[in-house]
Amino acid sequence: MLPDGGGGDDEERWLAEGIAGVQQNAFYMHRALDSNNLKDALKYSAQMLSELRTSRLSPHKYYELYMRAFDEMRKLEMFFREETRRGSCSVVDLYELVQHAGNVLPRLYLLCTVGSVYIKSKEAPAKDVLKDLVEMCRGIQHPLRGLFLRSYLSQISRDKLPDIGSEYEGDADSINDAVEFVLQNFIEMNKLWVRMQHQGPVREKDKRGKERNELRDLVGKNLHVLSQIEGVDLEMYKETVLPRISEQVVNCKDDLAQFYLMDCIIQVFPDEYHLQTLETLLSAFPQLQPNVDIKTVLSQLMDRLSNYAATSPEVLPEFLQVEAFAKFSNAIGKVIEAQVDMPVVGAVTLYVSLLTFTLRVHPDRLDYVDQVLGACVKKLSGKAKLEDSRATKQIVALLSAPLEKYSNIVTALELSNYPRVMDYLDNATTKVMALVIIQSIMKNTTCISTSDKIEALFDLIKGLIKDMDGAQDDELDEEDFKEEQNSVARLIHMLHNDDHEEMLKILCTVQKHILQGGPKRLPFTVPSLVFSALKLVRRLQGQDGDVTGEEVPATPKKIFQILHQTIEALSCVPCPELSLRLYLQCAEAANDCDLEPVAYEFFTQAFILYEEEIADSKAQITALHLIIGTLQRMGIFGVENRDTLTHKTTGYSAKLLKKPDQCRAVYACSHLFWTDDQDGIMDGERVLLCLKRALRIANAAQQMANVSKGSSGSVTLFIEILNKYLYFFEKGIPQITNTVIQDLIELIRTEKQNDSQTSDPSAEAFFASTLRYIEFQKQKGGSIGEKYEQIKAA
Repeated sequence: MLPDGGGGDDEERWLAEGIAGVQQNAFYMHRALDSNNLKDALKYSAQMLSELRTSRLSPHKYYELYMRAFDEMRKLEMFFREETRRGSCSVVDLYELVQHAGNVLPRLYLLCTVGSVYIKSKEAPAKDVLKDLVEMCRGIQHPLRGLFLRSYLSQISRDKLPDIGSEYEGDADSINDAVEFVLQNFIEMNKLWVRMQHQGPVREKDKRGKERNELRDLVGKNLHVLSQIEGVDLEMYKETVLPRISEQVVNCKDDLAQFYLMDCIIQVFPDEYHLQTLETLLSAFPQLQPNVDIKTVLSQLMDRLSNYAATSPEVLPEFLQVEAFAKFSNAIGKVIEAQVDMPVVGAVTLYVSLLTFTLRVHPDRLDYVDQVLGACVKKLSGKAKLEDSRATKQIVALLSAPLEKYSNIVTALELSNYPRVMDYLDNATTKVMALVIIQSIMKNTTCISTSDKIEALFDLIKGLIKDMDGAQDDELDEEDFKEEQNSVARLIHMLHNDDHEEMLKILCTVQKHILQGGPKRLPFTVPSLVFSALKLVRRLQGQDGDVTGEEVPATPKKIFQILHQTIEALSCVPCPELSLRLYLQCAEAANDCDLEPVAYEFFTQAFILYEEEIADSKAQITALHLIIGTLQRMGIFGVENRDTLTHKTTGYSAKLLKKPDQCRAVYACSHLFWTDDQDGIMDGERVLLCLKRALRIANAAQQMANVSKGSSGSVTLFIEILNKYLYFFEKGIPQITNTVIQDLIELIRTEKQNDSQTSDPSAEAFFASTLRYIEFQKQKGGSIGEKYEQIKAA
């Protein structure tokens, strides 16, 4: 019977009573031992051991009681050994004598104790005594008492087995006898352990499971003893030990026992034994109970063997010889087939372990890796996207393993089943996996250099570059979305091929995919594509060709066509400011390639965006200065086209909302009529015209300020225009003379005097700095000094 299930207080009381009984009888036993009174010693030791006959204690409490008795039995054993050594008593007589104890449990504990002395005396072969003891112990069939009795037998006999090199080694078959003894004791202990689960009321089933779990090491120690026997070589393990253990594990049909014992087998026996007996070991797994956590045990086995391969590279040929991968793959397939109710997470976990094993043991066999992924796809086939977070996590681990191992996404792209596994991830996890892939590329600076590979890559990261079915991007955090799209943008810069034709194919492939991204993604991804394409344009400068037919060579014209389509798609988002910037970048590149019509078209598109899409005054100012700066650097336009563009630009400048902004834009336009290039435009009249117009606007701004604020306002605009005059004066424009500059200086001084009440410190500092510059130029001497000599700055 198992414990009666009394309350905790009752159990503590029963334990206290038991310990008191052990201590009292131990006291009398010691007194008898001291007086060499064998009869009384046996009597009190038997009474002491009778305390272990209780059925009231839980395993934990029973263990406490057992250990008290065990300590006393060690002293009794020493007494028996001393008595037989002195010849006071024959060990054979003692062996017979203890069998007259009244109760079977004390009798067997005493028998085991004397048996230990008997073996030590070598008056009988160790194998005979051990066989007798293990058979005698069948007399106790109570699960808890029987387990502890057999544990005691195992404990006192472990150093007395007839092993090779042992002092108790007998004939040639003695190893078999030692193994048989341990195996038999293990089998009987396991039967008792399993039987505990089926005794007592059903309502206490979980409680019994916990109690059994506390006792598992008593059973497992037998396997540890087996693994320590020197005579158990590979042959014996293969022919005798493993088949007997496996048979017992399978036949016991108990979830806890099967899980624990399979784990014990893996942990206690050497890795080389597992490798050579893989088929036998794996054949047991499909026969285990459905509730056994097979994935954990199998994973541990694969981890151990992969570690074995990693630490001992010389054994790798053995893995191929025994076809370890094929056997594991076959076993996992059978386990999944046998356990029809196995959850998806369990199956995927097994495949993760198999893939980890494969990558560590056979890293060069991509076909094995793809085979594992294919098996996972087969298991998932017919199922919708995974919703189980644990299964999803395992799928991510499965897909991440090849990336971590090969540090090269190109290798993963060769795996045909890789994208098929990804298809089972939900939208959120697909994005996470896509980011993992991109981070791997960034970390390892992987160069993906063919359009086919890029097509496959973009298929893997499609969760980031376009809306997935049923995806709700509105729910995504704005910062997360930006980080995702910035990752895609960085990826585009990593795509490169020195061959111009292949690079053009790459750009076309990227364009095809990113244009599917929708209005939220294009502002992030289009600039990367544009600048990658412009990089190719720079490499192709000077090449030209007609753009006809499908098989078009890589020419700047062809690339500019792609760029025009791409930026046009971005401008429809709408995203006018960014589109305008990109049009201007392309115009500048077309200028470097001597493609005037192309450059003019890009400028035309920029002007259309400015007129039709950009309404914000600040955005207009920024855009206009970008247009002026870009147009100033353009040297390809003929007179007619340039006049058209500059006329448009100056017209836009004069139409800005605020007078100061008008003024600054107009004087910036002066740079459009004077460039320092050898073939540049040098139209001093129009420069002067722009500057005079800027002065008129600045004067109007002053008057408006006077009307609205009661003061003429700051003279900053006049000082800025003075600096432009000085710039062009130094460039040698004949229309700008020292008289003109002197008049402007006097004008600024007059304006300052008229508005002395509201001085502007920044304007004062700006003007003083400008005057210091004039004085500095005077002191330089030479031609510059002469030019400035007649200007009175002081």
